[in-house]
Amino acid sequence: MSSPISIAIIGGGPAGLMAAEVLAATGHAVTVYDAKPSVGRKFLLAGKGGLNLTHSEPFEPFVGRFGARAPQIEPLLRGFDADALRTWAAGLGVDTFVGTSGRVFPKDLKAAPLLRAWLQRLRARGVKFAMRHRWTGWSDDGALRFDTPDGENLTRPQATLLALGGASWPQLGSDGAWAPWLAARGVDVAPLQPANCGFDVGPTTAHSASPGWSERFATEFAGQPVKPVALATDGFASRAGEFVITASGIEGSLVYAASSALREQIARAGHATLQLDLLPQLTAERVLAEVKHPRGSRSLSSHLKSRLHLSPLKMGLLHELLTREQMLDAATLAAALKALPLTLHAPRPVAEAISTAGGVRFEALDDGLMLTALPGVFVAGEMLDWEAPTGGYLLTACFASGRAAAQGLAHWLASRA
Repeated sequence: MSSPISIAIIGGGPAGLMAAEVLAATGHAVTVYDAKPSVGRKFLLAGKGGLNLTHSEPFEPFVGRFGARAPQIEPLLRGFDADALRTWAAGLGVDTFVGTSGRVFPKDLKAAPLLRAWLQRLRARGVKFAMRHRWTGWSDDGALRFDTPDGENLTRPQATLLALGGASWPQLGSDGAWAPWLAARGVDVAPLQPANCGFDVGPTTAHSASPGWSERFATEFAGQPVKPVALATDGFASRAGEFVITASGIEGSLVYAASSALREQIARAGHATLQLDLLPQLTAERVLAEVKHPRGSRSLSSHLKSRLHLSPLKMGLLHELLTREQMLDAATLAAALKALPLTLHAPRPVAEAISTAGGVRFEALDDGLMLTALPGVFVAGEMLDWEAPTGGYLLTACFASGRAAAQGLAHWLASRA
């Protein structure tokens, strides 16, 4: 019997661990290297409020969530889709359920039990783990270089799979340091950018030429959710939901869903403008009629609260973004309640984002996710140039790409035997 083939997997997140599972099942000698003292740190933090493992929507709209990269993601998901992920979790003793939003969670909502069971199975199958091994690129003769507590370590596996994540949440290990190392070796890497992120507002129309909320508005409302509300912008059709006011701008699920379109507008024009429907449950005609209703001696705030149940936060947004003259003109005010323009001037830094856009372009890979510029080196997970909204899509694609890259690696090794 031939000796096991040595494979290095760099990165102990879902993509790397799934790759390790696939390759260990073929009898190869797999070592997972990670810079942190333990694996799956971002996975555990993402599951702190309830692990959103995947989403239950049908396959075609699921794939559509990946936008321009849907054609490249589709074959990965056909190999390991949401149903397959749920079946896999059940095999680890973790049953799942579909929430009211269609999102899929473990029944106990926790990430830790799944990760513990998974690591136990990986170790039982012979996977080794080298912790506190920070990859620093390649030596002149092609060895993998690692910084360790005992100094530099060099290793020469027969194949390598990179699953180092993007550049979001760098404190958990994904700092994007790999991007220039790959680019220097001829790999086409799209710039890493924030995805599923918050944004800073531009100058507010009524009060300032400088970016940001007025001090009064930020002090009173930062941390509060705006709901119900609908949001629309170029490249993003109107969608209802909620978002949160921050000290410098906005964040939250509705903003994350539109983040790709907003980021592209800012890159193109230096700013982005979205329209907020503060009363999505009412028609424009009904809103205009209520605004025009005689208010007698009542203040405008009292009138809007009485007739339209407008919250202090929504009233604050109107005062922040409209002039006094606009507030006092019934037609202008009613139109603003249904389409209040808000200008954004910058996404928050990538380190604050939930995920990352950009990375290794699919054009730099073969069908097995191997780098054409570096034969024997495969890539999976958030290192790849794709993005998707929150809701389980990101995590599912990480699992699927880890599985696909491992299969590509195994096929490449077999072709060389």
